[in-house]
Amino acid sequence: MSEENSLIRIADSLKTKNSAWILDVKDAFNEITLTVPRGFIVDVCWFLKTRNKFDMLADLCGADLGPEEEPRFEVNYHLFSTKTFERLRLKVLINEDDAHIQTVTGVWRTANWHERETFDMFGIVFDGHADLRRILLPSDFDGHALRKDYPLRGYEPYSLT
Repeated sequence: MSEENSLIRIADSLKTKNSAWILDVKDAFNEITLTVPRGFIVDVCWFLKTRNKFDMLADLCGADLGPEEEPRFEVNYHLFSTKTFERLRLKVLINEDDAHIQTVTGVWRTANWHERETFDMFGIVFDGHADLRRILLPSDFDGHALRKDYPLRGYEPYSLT
């Protein structure tokens, strides 16, 4: 069975387990992306880790689609199975006026720094995160530098001294 068919089978198993877990399935460039409702991200991640051997969170990142878009933000989870060598992407859409999502640090500890970076750069809050604070920018930095409405030169000159 091809990797692509195997991943489609995994998407189908998620839908069978709970039809509300998957909003959309995209197959582009031989990669499968599953759009997951915000409220089910932890359940879906546990299911994929325990039942489908996606034992590694390779990356977690945010994306700002722009202030004129709604939902404005995406959180993308790039999963990898060290047993089957398959890759899978999960995408969660988040509205700007409620930019919160549950942490997945209980599923994969590596989510810790990825979630902190996403919080730092985009202002997306990971509820339940044990230490959600800036990781790249100084704690007194104003704003979130990777948002599309953040001024190219910042709000004012900033010095680290």
